[in-house]
Amino acid sequence: MNSILEQMLDKYENTTVMDRKNSVKEVVQEIVLCGLSRAGFFDKAAFYGGTALRIFYGLDRFSEDLDFSLKVPDDSFSFEKFIPVLEKEIHSYGLNFRVEEKEKTKDSAVRSAFLKGNTKEHMLIFFEDKDAGMIAANEMIKVKFEVDTNPPQYATYDNKYQLLPIPYQIVLYDMPSLFAGKLHAVLCRGWKSRIKGRDLYDYVFYMTQKTPFNIKHLQARLEQTGQLDGKSDLKLDQVKEMLEDRFDKIDILQAKEDILPFIKNPSTLDVWSVEFFKSITQDIKCK
Repeated sequence: MNSILEQMLDKYENTTVMDRKNSVKEVVQEIVLCGLSRAGFFDKAAFYGGTALRIFYGLDRFSEDLDFSLKVPDDSFSFEKFIPVLEKEIHSYGLNFRVEEKEKTKDSAVRSAFLKGNTKEHMLIFFEDKDAGMIAANEMIKVKFEVDTNPPQYATYDNKYQLLPIPYQIVLYDMPSLFAGKLHAVLCRGWKSRIKGRDLYDYVFYMTQKTPFNIKHLQARLEQTGQLDGKSDLKLDQVKEMLEDRFDKIDILQAKEDILPFIKNPSTLDVWSVEFFKSITQDIKCK
């Protein structure tokens, strides 16, 4: 195995087959970020979402997708010019992934692409022959990445650096702007019949870090999706009331079931209840 891949794997616990699959995905995610950086992608865009929070701010759960936002709205954006550089970067580590851009969806501001590679082939690359026989020949590793081409205003950014696979720079939302995005997800995501416990887990993480949220960015998000009309400034007490109302509607058991595959320590969920979430919300701050 490539020595750089070995270094990148060193930080992971690879006890089970699922651990190893997730390790491969996370290493590939970081190689994608490096490739996008080298392609000049972060001149136009910023990294945000759960994977950004995990890699750069210490969130202790697995996150599947790579989410980006343009800094300035651009409906004509395409991944096309970045894909050759990205694939070259991935192949330089002996990995056999291809990138496919999804066809633009009418009336959607989100552009999507997928990185795809055979699971068994890459488990053999990363872990030699360990447990490869347990994996179906046609199973695929997929990493989705999306770009919001019509970003809400008032996000603020950090510049961060990574040393592996090679030193590179990335632009990403700072913690208050990330928290604003997560609050929007908690308040507005269409959970339908399946509550995203990942949203609640991340909410607890931000509260544990005592992160203030970017209230202007949250207001812009809520206006964009129609929850606010823009006639007055959003207030902290209003956000608290909206969150408490949302928590009253949560099926806690479903939320726990959703997050369990993504975390190492299920006992952290023992305290979860509607009362727990409403109680910690009293300490939320904004900036």
